Amino acid sequence: MSAPSPPTPAPRTLAQKLIGHASGRDDLAVGEIVTCRVDLAMFHDSSGPRRLQPMLEELGAEVWDRSKIVLVMDHYVPERDDDSRRIVRIAREWARDQKLPHVYDSQGICHVVVAQHGHVRPGMLCVGGDSHSPTGGAFGAYMFGVGSTEMLGVVVTGEIWLRVPETIRLWWDGALPAGVTAKDMMLHMIGQLGMNGGRYQAVEFCGPAVMALSMQERMTLSNMSAELGAQVGLIAPDAITAAYLAEAGAPPIDLTPWFTDPDAESTLMRYDASTLEPQVAAPHSPANAGGVSRFADTPIDVAYIGACTGAKLDDLRAAASVLRGRRVAAGVRLIVAPASLKDQAQARDEGVLQVLLDAGAELFPTACGACSGYGDPMGDVTVISTTARNFKGRMGSANAQVYLGSPYTVAASALRACVTDPREVLA
Repeated sequence: MSAPSPPTPAPRTLAQKLIGHASGRDDLAVGEIVTCRVDLAMFHDSSGPRRLQPMLEELGAEVWDRSKIVLVMDHYVPERDDDSRRIVRIAREWARDQKLPHVYDSQGICHVVVAQHGHVRPGMLCVGGDSHSPTGGAFGAYMFGVGSTEMLGVVVTGEIWLRVPETIRLWWDGALPAGVTAKDMMLHMIGQLGMNGGRYQAVEFCGPAVMALSMQERMTLSNMSAELGAQVGLIAPDAITAAYLAEAGAPPIDLTPWFTDPDAESTLMRYDASTLEPQVAAPHSPANAGGVSRFADTPIDVAYIGACTGAKLDDLRAAASVLRGRRVAAGVRLIVAPASLKDQAQARDEGVLQVLLDAGAELFPTACGACSGYGDPMGDVTVISTTARNFKGRMGSANAQVYLGSPYTVAASALRACVTDPREVLA
C-alpha cells in the first residue's frame, strides 16, 4: 500500500505565514500565542541606547546578534541643546562600544533609511523602537513597534512573543486620479474606521490600486496603519518590491510564498480609488478626515512638507509638480525637510529641489524635526502638514492648529494661503 498523502494545509493569511515562518509553525490559529525569532531590531537615538544601555548594564547582559541591529540617529539631530547633545552622544558611544555594523547617523528618518539600505525584506519578522515601524510591512515583512522593555528582551534573546492576529484586508479597486495619493487613501480609511480600526489585527492593503503604487507610496500606507490602531500593515511583495530591493543592494529574495491564500479567513473591506478626492484631516486627530472640499479656504500660516509619510522623493516630486513656476503666497512659510539625504540628493539631481526653493521653500535638515516637535517646532499657528499625526502639541505648541494632507495638497495650500484642492492648481 502506498503511504497516505500529507494533509493539505489550511489556507493562511500573509500575517499567519510570516508569523509561522518566524515561529517554525505552519498550523497557527488566530488568537494563539507563539514565540518568534526576530530577524531585525531597529531603534533610533530617542528610543534606543539611552534607554537600553542602563538596563543591559543592570542585567549584565550582552546583545544577541549585532548584525541584526540597526541604529538610526534621526530624532535629536542636528543637536540644538545640551539635552539633545547628551542623547545623541550616548547613542554614538554605545554604537562604537558595541561595534554595531549598521549605524546611520544624520542620514534621514529611520523608516526611510532602513528601507533604502535593503534591511527589511519579504519573509522577515522585525521590531522597531518607534510606533511607525509598520512601514516595513510594505516589503512583505511582519514589522511592528515595541517599547523599551520589549526591545530589551529582543536585544538580549533575539525572540519575542506574538498573538496571531486576525487580518483585515483593505482592497482598493480602480486607479487613483491625478493629484491623489496613498496619503489620501490612508486619511480616507482612518476617517471611516477611526484610530482603533485595526484593534491589534493585521491590516493588509491589496487590490489593483495598491499594487500600482510605487514602493515609497506603499511605505506611506504601511506606515500609517499605526494610525488605524493595527499592529502591522502588510502588502504582498511583487516585482516592484523586488526591483526596489535590488537597487537597495539587498540579496535576491523568493517572493512566491508571501501572499494571502484565496480562501484564508479574513475581513474584507472594499474601496474605489477612482472616486477618491484629496483628503484633509482637521485638528487634532487623523480621524477628523474628509474630502478637501470640507476644509477649503481654511487660512494657513505654515505649509510643512516633511516626515516619513510626506517627504520621500515621490512626495517631493508631487509638491514640485504643483509649485513649478509659482511662488508661495505672501505671509506663508513653506518648510521642506526631505526624508533622507539620498532623497534630497536625487531631488537635487532631478531639479525637483530647485523648483521647491524657487517657489520660496526653506530647506530643513533630513530628520524627524517638527513632526516630533523638535528642531523648529510650530508656534501658535495654523499648519497644513504632510506628517502622519496632528495630535494637540505634537508639532510644538498646544495651540497650533495642524491639518494633514498629501504633498500635492500642502503645496497647493501654500500657493493660496488656505487649504486648497490641488486638482485646481494641477488643472
